Amino acid sequence: MSDTMPLEDDGVEVVEPPKRELAPQDVGARPERTPGYIASRVVFIATLLFFTVLFIYPLIWLLSASLKPPSEVFSAALIGSEIRWSNYSRLFAIAPIMRWTWNSVLVATLAAISVTISSAMVAFAFSYFKFRFRDPLFYSVLATMMLPGAVLFIPQFLIWDALGFNNTLYPLWAGNLFGSAFYIFMLRQFFLTLPGELFEAAQIDGASYPRLWWSVALPLTKPALVVVFLLELKVAWTDLVRPLIFLRDSELFTLARGLKAIIDNPSIGLEQRWELLAAGSVIVTFPMVVIFFVFQRHFVEGIATTGITGK
Repeated sequence: MSDTMPLEDDGVEVVEPPKRELAPQDVGARPERTPGYIASRVVFIATLLFFTVLFIYPLIWLLSASLKPPSEVFSAALIGSEIRWSNYSRLFAIAPIMRWTWNSVLVATLAAISVTISSAMVAFAFSYFKFRFRDPLFYSVLATMMLPGAVLFIPQFLIWDALGFNNTLYPLWAGNLFGSAFYIFMLRQFFLTLPGELFEAAQIDGASYPRLWWSVALPLTKPALVVVFLLELKVAWTDLVRPLIFLRDSELFTLARGLKAIIDNPSIGLEQRWELLAAGSVIVTFPMVVIFFVFQRHFVEGIATTGITGK
């Protein structure tokens, strides 16, 4: 058959692209199952299974300990002499778990939303606008990532105490309204990959700067925003240091702070019961595991896109 097609009505000759010979691997042909190939596959699968068990063993041990009698919590057997689901009901009966859970949900959600929005605003400004001292200012923001978190605790405590918010939930999330240096850096790299023609076209249509950010930039960076939200959600959910610094009233405790109270046996009147602590740890861990599997596709997509588009 000729490589050229007949002339179209408008006189333009359409050239058919040359056909490509498909290699065997292109049509799904499997490699030859030689003894060396089979041995390498066995080693590869065995290695994967070993590290999978290694990584999930702490979670399995925790779940096992939460269902054991007190005297068998630290025994080597994963299954105790009896399975005590009553450890969970006992924990709910002697500690305000539901109240602590609500506090954790409130703090983690507000912290994740506030840092995602504020970091996206700052990152968009650093990527879209050109102004004097933009780069030195951006590098100054990045430099704050090098500060050890411990050196900021005392100034933060003094500021929130002066504002009258000590022993409240505000210090646990409101600081995120000013963004995070790491998230600003990550989102700026995403914004830099967006074609400028999109913003120019939107401006010609009369879009304001807030509209450019909200209607053009944010929808195109949704995978990165999901990653920022999930990372901060996990950080705020498991945070223990700030609740230890700012919270005194047990009714304001988060789940992580409540578990510390169970260990320390303060005013809530608990004995040091490790099976109850394990049950509380399962309650803290379970929501994060569920959230990861629900948003796994978006999370992996966002991380992968970060590696591809990051400059």
